[in-house]
Amino acid sequence: MRTLVIGDIHSGLKALDQVLKRAKVTQDDHLIFLGDYIDGWSQAVETINFLMELKNTHQCTFLRGNHDELCLEWLSQGRDNPLWFQHGGRSTTQSYALVGDSIKDVHMDFYRNLDNYHLNPKNQLFLHAGFTNLNGIEHEYFTKTFYWDRTLWELALSIDPNLTRENILYPKRLTHYSEIFIGHTPVTRIGKTLPHKAANIWNLDTGAAFKGPLSIMDVDTKEFWQSDPVFTFYPEESGRN
Repeated sequence: MRTLVIGDIHSGLKALDQVLKRAKVTQDDHLIFLGDYIDGWSQAVETINFLMELKNTHQCTFLRGNHDELCLEWLSQGRDNPLWFQHGGRSTTQSYALVGDSIKDVHMDFYRNLDNYHLNPKNQLFLHAGFTNLNGIEHEYFTKTFYWDRTLWELALSIDPNLTRENILYPKRLTHYSEIFIGHTPVTRIGKTLPHKAANIWNLDTGAAFKGPLSIMDVDTKEFWQSDPVFTFYPEESGRN
């Protein structure tokens, strides 16, 4: 069995289908999705439908992203969030306008049942964004940090690569887990389009909502596969660009 981790999809279902085929995913693989399934391209409803069907035939772990939580708030409470609309939410609302309440109810259950994080027996941690408690995820006071925090990634990027884990100055937050896999902050912000490692953190958000591809990585071998740039599948759309 491989453990495969998948970066932020942002409604790019066509790219997801392509990269799953490129990775030759089978029913023996454990698929860990890092969240942000929607907001960006036009296939929000279709993406969630696909993921729910995938869970029927594959071992899947679905983590909660900030965009997924915002969508749930809109679906369940009708909460008007102009900032969310500007960052991909508008395309999601347009997608849901084409379906009835029964589909929306099923999707709300999907969003509600997402996990905030996944920790495997190899002490590899998977979560959408980060955490702030110096003693690790079990001690986090504010669960929203699991899918909103950017400071963990910023911290990893700022560390002197010559600083060892044994050094008294090494950040305690990074000492609890053998590896951490996140999305949330596109690596395109630092000029990358491949999964990028800083300290012991791998960032799998390769900018699928913008001009980048969607990525899948084997967490043990670090082999990865990518789709074509996601925007090429949706030539009539702007995504979050």
